[in-house]
Amino acid sequence: MTDRSPISQDPEEDKTLEHVRLWDPALRAFHWLLFLCVVAAWGLGEFGPDIMTLHFYFGYAICALLVFRLVWGLVGPKAARFIHFIYGPKTTLGYAAKMFRREPSYWRGHNPVGALAAFALLGLLIAQVATGLTADPDDFVNVGPLASYVGYDNSVMANRIHAIVAKLILLMVVIHIAAIAFYKVWKRENLITPMITGWKWVKKSDKA
Repeated sequence: MTDRSPISQDPEEDKTLEHVRLWDPALRAFHWLLFLCVVAAWGLGEFGPDIMTLHFYFGYAICALLVFRLVWGLVGPKAARFIHFIYGPKTTLGYAAKMFRREPSYWRGHNPVGALAAFALLGLLIAQVATGLTADPDDFVNVGPLASYVGYDNSVMANRIHAIVAKLILLMVVIHIAAIAFYKVWKRENLITPMITGWKWVKKSDKA
């Protein structure tokens, strides 16, 4: 049965926890810049203007940010590296089974469920950038800079996929915001402040 008891313990008084510098400045800047660029690109794509120069510019910015994240996921600080939040099925299912307990997880980095969402979002954004660069909406104006290299049929298909992936990205953003609210309200764990300050309460025994 799910534990619904309220939480009152101050993390500063919990000897099993430690306050660590988890998220580095570059990763935090990436996170907030990516959020702003994705929201701006989506809004411009949905609501115009018809000549989508600004949409393209934000798309290029997202492309640059993704390149940074892929590099940082290999050579950045420990918490930023992909290897740090790749989990097996047992760990992921174990975390998911306890996720709805009304208690903070105090996970050292991306928890297993959050890691799946992070990889899914990165994959969708990479697909969105690739299709945007090669898309041809057949309006002779908003043609991707690489559309001529993939052929007309493929560029038209890329444009269709671009529209579909945009909706999936919006869904992922909504899920991400809902998850943050869930952790804040139900689990009493603030995930926003650590992504601003870099500091987070984590379990001393959690070396994941």
